Amino acid sequence: MKNYLLTILAAAIIIPVAAQQPDESATAPKPTPSPWTLKGTASINASQMSLSNWAAGGDPTIAGDAALTYSADYKKGVSLWQNRLELAYGLNRTESNGMRKTNDKIFLSSSYGYKVAESLYVSALAKFNTQFADGFDYATNPRTLTSGFMAPAYISTGLGIIWTPKAWFSVNASPATWRGTIVDVASLRPIYGLEADQKMKNEFGGNVVLEAKGTILKELTAYSRLNLFSNYLKEPQNVDVDWTLQLSLKINKWLSASLSMHAIYDDDIMIPQADGTSKPCLQLQEVAGIGLLVNF
Repeated sequence: MKNYLLTILAAAIIIPVAAQQPDESATAPKPTPSPWTLKGTASINASQMSLSNWAAGGDPTIAGDAALTYSADYKKGVSLWQNRLELAYGLNRTESNGMRKTNDKIFLSSSYGYKVAESLYVSALAKFNTQFADGFDYATNPRTLTSGFMAPAYISTGLGIIWTPKAWFSVNASPATWRGTIVDVASLRPIYGLEADQKMKNEFGGNVVLEAKGTILKELTAYSRLNLFSNYLKEPQNVDVDWTLQLSLKINKWLSASLSMHAIYDDDIMIPQADGTSKPCLQLQEVAGIGLLVNF
């Protein structure tokens, strides 16, 4: 009986004391969030069509397209550093025409901003874009080379401001921007506004980049970038336009449907016409597909 009484007494003392001990997990400091926001997607789309004794006719086709997009953004205190990489390459093979390139892009941009007011930063911007491989105009016989690696390539740097009124929208305005157009292949230089003996063309003007990105619906994400450039030294009223739109619809963990659109207007780029002349034109590219998607 005495043992039972001692046990009850000990429990009456120990339990209240234990209950008063602080919960270390509740008082532990929360981890500091990283100033870096890292996002990337990689996709592979493929299609195939074969025919055998097909009365309606057609052309057997194999097509594939691969794309990589990666962004690394740093935001802490007065500093804002935004970086973006876009790579894409696509091929299409038909029985009658053989292998042809359908998509080709290398794009890299980096901008740094120093905060001077709410949502406003003074900034420096650098951009580079070109393509991986040769491109051809197949309307001519034989085919005509129209582009290649570093032919053309565009490099630009500028000083200005970044305005970020919303987390999903930003404006980068650089009223002092240098842009260089490089064409390594001499025969292609007249197409891109260079003299035959001129490897690089220098331009100075104003540049505005509007970017928007986010989730439109539950599984539909979008990214849009509109780039406007005016050359102060030659016909500044003729604004160069470069617009990119990327849509991705997630079907399940691995599969997605994607749509990429690219529109360019540059009055220095002379597009060959059927009548043998050349003139500036609105350039349009659209790539759609269903395939493997990996987010990282």
